Amino acid sequence: MGSKVLRSGLAALALMLGATTGATALEDEALAKFYTGKTVTIAVGSSPGGGLDTFGRLLSRHMGKHIPGKPNVVVSNVPGAGGNVLANNLYTLAPKDGTFMGITFPSVIIDPLLSENHRGYDPTKFNYMGNANAEVLVCLLRRDIGLKSLDDFMKAQIIIGATAPGSTTADFPMIVKGMLGAQFRLVTGYQGSREVTLAIEKNEVQGICGLGWSTVKVQYPDILKGEMFATVFAQEDLKGHPELNAKGVPMIYSLAKTKEDKQALQMFYAQNAFSRPFILPPGVPADKVEALRKIFLETIADPELQAEARKMNIEAVPTSGAELQQIIANMYATPPAIVARVKKGMGR
Repeated sequence: MGSKVLRSGLAALALMLGATTGATALEDEALAKFYTGKTVTIAVGSSPGGGLDTFGRLLSRHMGKHIPGKPNVVVSNVPGAGGNVLANNLYTLAPKDGTFMGITFPSVIIDPLLSENHRGYDPTKFNYMGNANAEVLVCLLRRDIGLKSLDDFMKAQIIIGATAPGSTTADFPMIVKGMLGAQFRLVTGYQGSREVTLAIEKNEVQGICGLGWSTVKVQYPDILKGEMFATVFAQEDLKGHPELNAKGVPMIYSLAKTKEDKQALQMFYAQNAFSRPFILPPGVPADKVEALRKIFLETIADPELQAEARKMNIEAVPTSGAELQQIIANMYATPPAIVARVKKGMGR
């Protein structure tokens, strides 16, 4: 089932690439002149080892050969404040010439819509290269705590670990507590998702939510065999992932009973569509943005990248930069009443 989804996604990618052929705003010769001898930085808004880092490094190993001039492509980890340190860097300090791009948490993009605190950046003004893979987020729980159903989960007096407020690992469980009434305790402050999963192994905390399924598969490839210390207990998504649906892993969205709560969760979970966003700073010239969007799609379609992704047990099925830009614009046009319900659920 998962392979069918991957094949259909790659077919759509081929169509996207076909649509961009001949539409590159900068001639290859001009790009080659600019990029020859330069270094392109992919900044990752998290510590090494998590899902963002996995995709940032995957693209870094293949993107250079698709950029005319074949520049060196390096990864720089910029963790902090749930990805907001990198977002502010992209918005204010980063070079605006196409040599610097970032990948950070989707919450960085949605948070200014939901927060009264000024973040110092406007997500609608970023230039989006594309999304490397739409992600289904999950709750991973220790098996020995003995929970059998979503109802058990909502009543359980357990500790859920998270990184910084504003990250998916903090915001996704917070919405379950604030909107749906879960009783678990949320403890934030871990440097990255890998540090949380290590804490689960040690029974320092009993679970994590808002964690990408692709990240879980990389860290624990045998997780669905039912022989490990933890289990994928619930999906935080509107449709779920075919692999998890086939195993009967339930969706937290099913707990929403009122029309207002369903609409609010639909808006909140829409961020899963840009869970691996590659972002250029505002001010990058439009023709270079278009060129880099095409390069991004070519990199994802690279057979060597796809082969490496399969070995890593992850999927890389992208959303184009133009489509991603529109998804985010639509989200910022959400009716205020729905935004207010999400804010209330998150205690904002």
